[in-house]
Amino acid sequence: MNLLKSQAIQIALTGNWEKAVELNHEVLLTEPADTETLNRLAFAYTALGKSKEAKETYEKVLLIDPLNPIAQRGIKRINTSGVQNRLIPSHLVSNMFLEESGKTKIVTLVNTAPAKVVRNLQIGQTVVLCTKRMKIFVQDENKEYIGVLPDDIGKRLIKFIEGGNMYETYIKAANDHGVTVFVRETKRAARFKNQPTFLFGEKTTLGLSKGLIRQAQADVSSDDE
Repeated sequence: MNLLKSQAIQIALTGNWEKAVELNHEVLLTEPADTETLNRLAFAYTALGKSKEAKETYEKVLLIDPLNPIAQRGIKRINTSGVQNRLIPSHLVSNMFLEESGKTKIVTLVNTAPAKVVRNLQIGQTVVLCTKRMKIFVQDENKEYIGVLPDDIGKRLIKFIEGGNMYETYIKAANDHGVTVFVRETKRAARFKNQPTFLFGEKTTLGLSKGLIRQAQADVSSDDE
């Protein structure tokens, strides 16, 4: 990834969508058919509330790659509500990854999905936690497998989720080196009033074998049928 693309991604984390639009346009001057950059540009337009520009940009992606899932989802959301309602509003992005002691956690997933799946993820994208066989799987909104929370964090979260706590989870980073998510406690059940969800210094443990991942994916899919 070149420096300009990296800057475009990093500026999005600050919530400076105007600058993100500018940087992505600069990338497109030399790489006009770069679908990842076009998708990032559409994402920025959406955060600015510019649905028309966002839709037109997603349509450019589909002319290049008719099956591009990010563009397909983006246009579907815009046609449905005019905005990408599963993405974080622009005024919250600058604060979305701020950590609160005991209530939030930045977690690197284990046993992540193949690169072709990871490349479709976007910073700030909402993802879903799915409990299965004492593991917590992370899926996108189409229930496609992304990865697994480390065992120690997953088992602790299961206890809290089953007890009534609620959480929201976003993609913080996604690249060929792995996927990082940001998990935030949004509701604490009365029974856990004095129990923080996350403990300082938690260590990650080994995840699933490839065979168990395949089995888990099949199990999660079968539960949804």
